[in-house]
Amino acid sequence: MSIQCTANVDRRRAFIADTTALIVFFTTTGIINERFIAGMQWDQVAHARLLGAALMIPVARPYGIWRDYVMRFAGRGHLSRVLWDSMALVSFQVPIYAAIIAISGASGRGFWRGVLGAAIMMLALGRPYGAFLNAVRRLFGLPPGGARPMSRNV
Repeated sequence: MSIQCTANVDRRRAFIADTTALIVFFTTTGIINERFIAGMQWDQVAHARLLGAALMIPVARPYGIWRDYVMRFAGRGHLSRVLWDSMALVSFQVPIYAAIIAISGASGRGFWRGVLGAAIMMLALGRPYGAFLNAVRRLFGLPPGGARPMSRNV
């Protein structure tokens, strides 16, 4: 197989791996936040999750690249990795999440509770999601991100 063909296969696998990880992980946590913290109705939650899944497809790989870049600043220690993983997730995903729940009907206090809840949840879930993302990447035969950044071409 040529080098160009191998790069295309790796790019596709990275896209599929990052997208799968983001959709599986954040559909679950999004439902919990929207229903039980933001107080959205089930139909609003369903709308938000459908919209969220549609939006996750184009942003999952850019987030994976962003996370890999941010994790370059993390030290080897557990606390450093937790902090940098959390900062990567919050800085990239909270603005997108705010738009999703606003479009899905959250407003006023519910909107702000949802955004704050998502920010807190993403701070707490940054490292677990980073570890989950690395595990999914391994399943797809890709190197983990953060330890050594993946190429922008992968």
